[in-house]
Amino acid sequence: MPLRRIKYYRDTEGEVNKLSKLFILFALIIVSILFVSVFGTVTYYAVTLDLPSVETLKDYRPSIASCVYDDNDEIIDEFFLEDRKIVDIKNVPKVVQYAFVASEDSRFYQHKGFDIKSIFRAMFKNLEAGQIVQGGSTITQQVAKMMYLSPEKKYIRKLKEAILAYKIDKYLSKEEILNLYLNQIYLGHGTYGIESASLAYFGKSASELTLPEAALLAGLPKAPSTYSPFLYLERAKQRQIYVLNRMFEDGYITKEEMDKAATEPLQLQEKKEKEKVAAYFVENVRRYVQEKYGGDVLYKEGLSIYTTLNLEAQKEANEAVEKGLTELEERQKYERGLVQGALICMDVKTGAIRAMVGGRDFRKSEFNRATQSRRQPGSAFKPLIYTAAFDKGFNPSSVFDDSPIVIEDPTAEDGFWRPRNFDEKFLGPITMRTALVQSRNVVTVKILQEIGPDYAASYAANMGITSPIVRTLSMALGSSGVTLQELVRAYGVLANGGKKVTPYFIKKIVDRTGNVFEENKPESEQVIDPRIAFMTQYIMRDVVESGTGRRVKSISRPVAGKTGTTNDYRDAWFIGSTPSLITGVWVGFDQEISLGKQEVGGRAAAPIWLYFMEKVLKNAPVETFPTPEGIVFMRVNKQTGQLSTDGGAATIYECFLEGTKPSEQSFGYPEEKEDLFR
Repeated sequence: MPLRRIKYYRDTEGEVNKLSKLFILFALIIVSILFVSVFGTVTYYAVTLDLPSVETLKDYRPSIASCVYDDNDEIIDEFFLEDRKIVDIKNVPKVVQYAFVASEDSRFYQHKGFDIKSIFRAMFKNLEAGQIVQGGSTITQQVAKMMYLSPEKKYIRKLKEAILAYKIDKYLSKEEILNLYLNQIYLGHGTYGIESASLAYFGKSASELTLPEAALLAGLPKAPSTYSPFLYLERAKQRQIYVLNRMFEDGYITKEEMDKAATEPLQLQEKKEKEKVAAYFVENVRRYVQEKYGGDVLYKEGLSIYTTLNLEAQKEANEAVEKGLTELEERQKYERGLVQGALICMDVKTGAIRAMVGGRDFRKSEFNRATQSRRQPGSAFKPLIYTAAFDKGFNPSSVFDDSPIVIEDPTAEDGFWRPRNFDEKFLGPITMRTALVQSRNVVTVKILQEIGPDYAASYAANMGITSPIVRTLSMALGSSGVTLQELVRAYGVLANGGKKVTPYFIKKIVDRTGNVFEENKPESEQVIDPRIAFMTQYIMRDVVESGTGRRVKSISRPVAGKTGTTNDYRDAWFIGSTPSLITGVWVGFDQEISLGKQEVGGRAAAPIWLYFMEKVLKNAPVETFPTPEGIVFMRVNKQTGQLSTDGGAATIYECFLEGTKPSEQSFGYPEEKEDLFR
């Protein structure tokens, strides 16, 4: 073959090989592009498969605190998982917005949700360090992470974050994104969002923040604990200056504004634990709302809970209890803080709880001794026995013999019970008025014999005693445990003309949208004859004037009350009312040991009542107890109960049901029962 032809073949073969290689290379490129495209598409769909819809951001409902308000709409306390208060971006000064933008995302107004420059810069930093040390997240990415993603530092999470941020940026305006960010961001010391942080650090709303304050807060998201002004003021100042420099560099403030803000002293709010003025009352509220509506609603839905509490009265109650208990400890030389006390104040007409002290220190014991503790009421139970007797036909001038009595009792060592009076004395024939005013035990037992334990127990239950009552004659001496709230409710029937009210502590509950969950109105029921209620109440005024409750007489206004003391001085009580307010006080040890010699209700509990009511009623007009129709007054001899025509010292005006009058002197028990008395 000629050389020229051989060369032609060789040249042709070379061209074919060259074309083949180019074709293969081109095919590889196409395949690679297809592979990358398919892989990218598959990866994108795999990554975005479980991503949430950003449309929910339009209905932003973050976890916000529920607030408890007193009767004058003053905030008492809050319930929250995250201490967050929502503020509209329109009420946040521009200088605050710019401070956060300059500090956290200087290209916030230019990028589309994520910033390529920042991402590559962070990537090189991470590669250099061999681990993720920098995120390069924009404000929009931070919103995506806070709202939807976990805080784990993985590249797949960063990819999801960037995709979400891009979607968010397309769906929301920059102002809406910044609104989410400023309300969601954690800023240290349990505060979430700019409003809560502003209140915590500066004691003011975010709408009032100045440039120096804004710069300090804008420096916190990077590391809230590290830059806390409460913990590390110098670090916080350095971070503040960094933010001010960034604001100057980005053109948000002038050099003069930067320099002035950097040197201006910070007026920080004093960091201290919030005082729990009404801890036991608030705990009652918390338990009620959580049981009825659930924990998520209580802690996340920003309820407004309007209560019946009077904050000033509550403060006076706290001080009164502490003062009275301290005095007792000093008298008995006890270690401070061991004696417990409880107080509850209720509106006579409505049942609204105005003040509640459940113990000495809620931080040490959350047990509410006003509502949860059942203790023997002792003589404080007697007015209920007397009221039941008046409803059976007796009256304040009915006479009983204050003399020894022996009652069969299989539980006693010798098979008999011998009730005694506190002073170990017997007065002979006395009226029911004298017996109640002087709190005579034996006469009360004899009265209970007359009307029967079953009748008396049912009567007490009708007046508001819900605790189980042992239906024996020992009931006359208050042997069955009751709560302070029950006793106050029952006494309230006497003060309210025979009407029983339902104690309540929540007026209204409203959610964040204004939807009313519940609204409570006063509830009352006529449970006993108003004339019968008046008779007991009328005698109880004399308890304060001349009887066991005269310690509170100095209040110089009409008060009806009764003391109570149990065996060995384990419990001391005083429950007293004016026409508008009724307040009960209990004092004792949780271990049910003696309070000490002579620590009776009139000495241990009554002073607390007086300290509290003096302050609460200081500026209130003096009220008198109304007399119901059907009550008449007659002059009687206070010793014998007989009608009296003279006006001597032994004569008093006694109350009777219209159409009745004192009969000839007779003992209040039938002849067939005389064998029980020895």
